[in-house]
Parts: sequence; structure tokens; C-alpha cells
Amino acid sequence: MEEAKELVDGGVKELIVVAQDTTRYGEDLFGKCALPALLTSLSKIEGLEWIRVLYLYPERLSDEIIDTFANNDKIVKYMDIPIQHCNSDILRRMNRRGSKEELTALITKIREKIPDVVLRTTLITGFPGETEEQFSELSEFVKEMKFDRLGCFAYSQEEGTPAAEFPDQVDEEIRKKRGEIIMEQQYNIFEKLNHDNIGKTMRCVVEGYDGYTDSYYGRTWRDAPDIDGSVSFTCGYELNEGDFVDVEIFDVNEYDLIGEVI
Repeated sequence: MEEAKELVDGGVKELIVVAQDTTRYGEDLFGKCALPALLTSLSKIEGLEWIRVLYLYPERLSDEIIDTFANNDKIVKYMDIPIQHCNSDILRRMNRRGSKEELTALITKIREKIPDVVLRTTLITGFPGETEEQFSELSEFVKEMKFDRLGCFAYSQEEGTPAAEFPDQVDEEIRKKRGEIIMEQQYNIFEKLNHDNIGKTMRCVVEGYDGYTDSYYGRTWRDAPDIDGSVSFTCGYELNEGDFVDVEIFDVNEYDLIGEVI
């Protein structure tokens, strides 16, 4: 908390809480998840605009965490939930718990409690033993869930890992092709979702100025730094890096938005 206060006192307005699995925060100190308490405490820091949380594993994403996101205005309604796959057998081989039904129920619950939530996930294609049928199940799942953001990676057979020793390795070209199929599907989903932003006004953080286009650029609350899209916008007065402004979106450019400060 002291570090967070020092950062905000120094001008930082967005704090990113990140760990391999933030849902396990506090287990080593208190014997239970203390993420909701941490987020609530951070939200009381004066001058802080946004709290962003990265990497929430689905098997430990509790109602308490979801409700904390839903009821705290400083926590951006952005959840990065790396599910990796939806097939129960593949998840078990990855040493992950859960099933497609459980994942569907979780995502449905989140969207019911937080209607404007942005959901990002990460998938792996071609994990050892993945059959065509299991890949098709994943493909259909992506179509049905319509994630706002999605990254997909072909499985990499890394020496020294348990999975590298599995006898039923998927051919490298098949792994890559499956990943390409998922990303093509996701682009079609994202394209429509992005166009739906036209006409909306969004809170944005200014990240810089582009003299070539004579416009500012930054991120909406819906975008994490370095991994998501950006927004380009004009303004009738001078802005500084780190400022927060309301931008009306009037166009899109693939993954990015275009607008003007209102």
C-alpha cells in the first residue's frame, strides 16, 4: 500500500495489479485470497483513477472477487482470464481444472453481474493429444463466448517440461494452423465489437502526441497497455501525458479507435 501511495503521489493515475494468478494473492500471508480487500484499500487512495487487474485464473475467480469488480468504480471492468482451453481432457493434461460447462457458467455470471465488462483470454492450440474434435469444440466455444480480447498461441514443445514427453505430440504445422483459425475467428468477432463503439464516449488516458497525424494517442479503460488496441484523438486544447479525458468515438481502424475529446 505504501508503494501504491508513493506512485500516486508521484503522478501515477493507473495502477496495474499483476501476478501469474492474482486470485491467489494473500494465500501465503493470510491463508486465504485477500485480493478483494487489497483492491478495496487501493481504491481509497485519493488521486487514483484506475485500478487494472491482470491474470485471474477461472478456477479461483470467486463471487467475492466478481462483486468487488462490479461495485467499485475505480476498478476498470476488464478481466484477463487465461482459460487455455475448454475441453476437460485437455485441461486435465495441462494440470488445470474445469470444464466447458463450468467456464460457460462463469462467463455468463460475470456478464450478468458486470454488463459492460471486457473479457480477455489466452488459448493454446495443438497441446499434446488435442484431436480434431477437441479443437472443433474450442473453436465453437470461441464463437459462442465472443471474448472482447483474445490471444492464441500454438503449443511449443519445450525441453524439460512434462508435456514435452507426452507421446501424442501434434504436428507443428497443425498446431500453427489451428491457432490461425482461432485468431481469424476472433478478428471477425472483434471487428464487429469494435464497430459497436462508434458513437460512444469513453474515458481515456493520454499516452502521447503524434506530430505526423497532429493527434494524441492513448488507451480507453477497455485496453491494457502493450497488449490491446489504442485510440487516436484530437483535442482543441493542449494535453499532457497521463491526463484523463472523455473521447467520443467516431471511427475505427482495425484494432484501434478514432475520436475527439468532448
